[in-house]
Amino acid sequence: MTAPPLPRATPGWRAWLIWGVAVAAYVLAITNRSSLSAVGVDTAERFQADAATLSLFAVVQLAVYGGGQIPVGILLDRYGSRPIMVVGMLLMSAGQFVMAVSPSIGVAIIARVLLGAGDAAIFPAVIRLVATWFPAQRGPLMVQLTGLAGQSGQLVALLPLAALLHSTSWTITFGGVAGLGVLFAVLVWALVRNRPPERAEDVTVNTETGVIRVVTSSVDTGVGIRAAWAHPGTRLAFWSHFTTPFAGTAFLLLWGTPYLTEGEGLPKAAAAGLLSLNVVVAMVLGPILGELSRRIPTRRSLALVLPSIGVQVVAWLLVIAWPGPAPTWLLALLVVCLGAGGPASMIAFDHARTHNPAHRLSTATGVTNSGGFLAALTAIFLIGLTLDLQGAGTPATYALEPFRWAFLTQLPLWILGITMIVVERKRTRIRMGLDPERRRD
Repeated sequence: MTAPPLPRATPGWRAWLIWGVAVAAYVLAITNRSSLSAVGVDTAERFQADAATLSLFAVVQLAVYGGGQIPVGILLDRYGSRPIMVVGMLLMSAGQFVMAVSPSIGVAIIARVLLGAGDAAIFPAVIRLVATWFPAQRGPLMVQLTGLAGQSGQLVALLPLAALLHSTSWTITFGGVAGLGVLFAVLVWALVRNRPPERAEDVTVNTETGVIRVVTSSVDTGVGIRAAWAHPGTRLAFWSHFTTPFAGTAFLLLWGTPYLTEGEGLPKAAAAGLLSLNVVVAMVLGPILGELSRRIPTRRSLALVLPSIGVQVVAWLLVIAWPGPAPTWLLALLVVCLGAGGPASMIAFDHARTHNPAHRLSTATGVTNSGGFLAALTAIFLIGLTLDLQGAGTPATYALEPFRWAFLTQLPLWILGITMIVVERKRTRIRMGLDPERRRD
């Protein structure tokens, strides 16, 4: 029996075409995910929603996204990336169409459920395509490029989408996004293929060693979560991902625009510019923090993770404590510091990869990823609830002082996360033999 030919060491034009189409679909997915970030006030006015209800839109969407990761992994194993991406795009299109014509909050929440379900399918499918169409040594770079490209989807949501809404109507804007989703579903079906034609299975090859391996899904359901959680390195990864990105996620996904426009009194264009600055900072810092993480594997927490959390805490406290509306330079400093959280959260996956064997890596990655979703859901909900408790839960009652108290609810999450990072870092170093084991008197 003749062995199948190895994939090329240098990807051909078809690999780049497939990756390009898949990444374009991922950019649209991020645009869909962030579509309420720049129009939060418009959303509250359209549905007459208080702050807690507005939070519920984002909470439901993120909860469905996080809960969909394991089912998506199983389906990717069975059917490959192409059909799963098509279904994901169609689900997001259905969600945006329902949002476009939604007459009530209940129907709008159903729309966010559909959106979260479709969004959950896209990124894992793109990463699978990277593994099947590109040599293994190119994988880290391609994943990084995929993430950087995806960030541009937030810029689309912050600028063109908001401008379209304010110049046309709610139905036209979200209906147009739904139409784009259908178009990309057709493009994915027409141009994307699960694997190179010479392969009977989804495999990748390490061109340095010649080792061929079958690609499996992003979540290994054959290994229990308990085994991964038992290692302190996995717990360190979980708490790192829990603590670093949630403030930026809450700010970008929902509460940034209402706070900057209704609380700080900035024009909508200035608020969009500050949120765009946050995205640009994250795109610039990503490769830098990634390279530093590679170079200092035993000092990632002290040198990178904890400082990134510290600057976010200090920036927020300065903005909250400022008498009256904060100056623009201080708000810019805040969004820059929040921009460090996203790239720093990726260091958590370096922890998971370092401290888990290959057969347990996917499970450890899934556990780690759940930390950021849990913290973001909690932060978004607490901010909305605190605004409501102060009688400032609608655009007509938004004010600077209630926003200050609302954003202070992030402090307990930071304190919990920092404490657990320090504790689990110490346990991990003991497990690795870098620190002596503690003696009990």
